[in-house]
Amino acid sequence: MSSVRDLEPFPSPSGDSPEKFPATKFALAATYLDAYVYEIARAAKSAEGTAVDRAAELLLAAYARGARVFACGNGGSAAIANHLQCDHLKGVRTATDLAPRVISLSSSVELLTAIANDTEYANVFVYQLESQAEPGDVLLAISSSGRSPNIVRALAWARDHGVKTIALTGFDGGDAREIADVPIHVEASNYGVIEDLHQAVMHALAQFIRQSRMTEDAISAGVF
Repeated sequence: MSSVRDLEPFPSPSGDSPEKFPATKFALAATYLDAYVYEIARAAKSAEGTAVDRAAELLLAAYARGARVFACGNGGSAAIANHLQCDHLKGVRTATDLAPRVISLSSSVELLTAIANDTEYANVFVYQLESQAEPGDVLLAISSSGRSPNIVRALAWARDHGVKTIALTGFDGGDAREIADVPIHVEASNYGVIEDLHQAVMHALAQFIRQSRMTEDAISAGVF
């Protein structure tokens, strides 16, 4: 008996903009998963390799010179920013000569709500940067739409104050894609797909940087 796993690949979107996914109802969860995974694979190919290389160079240089790397995002993107702090601080340090200084601006609900309550939600990230960031630091902002006011405001402030910026975006990329020094954009129109790929990019950057500072023997003996 054939399985949905044996189906031919789903048709690839045409044109410059990603097609809507899903565009129709699915009867089986397994079939939806097949289509979802296929959409992830398609969208993954849209991320420019040169942008990923530039992001890795920025981050590695920051870690090597002891600069701070800040991460921020809303909702699911906040979870990626928090996860980035773990993998880029603890993970990158493991078996390397690096001691990354990584801060997630999305991690403190007390601080976020205090800033939002006393000023406005659009200030929750830029307010923290004003107190902690210095020229030469790096901001990695994560926004599926690229249009969140607090993300755009943080990127604009960083640009104007000597802080290099990386933005992970989806959909049409919004203002974040235009402002960032290094935009890593995935052509997709599904939040889950975009967030899954942003998480993958975050992991790939951490693991690439880590292995770049390890010996061949350490890499083969290590667990990533």
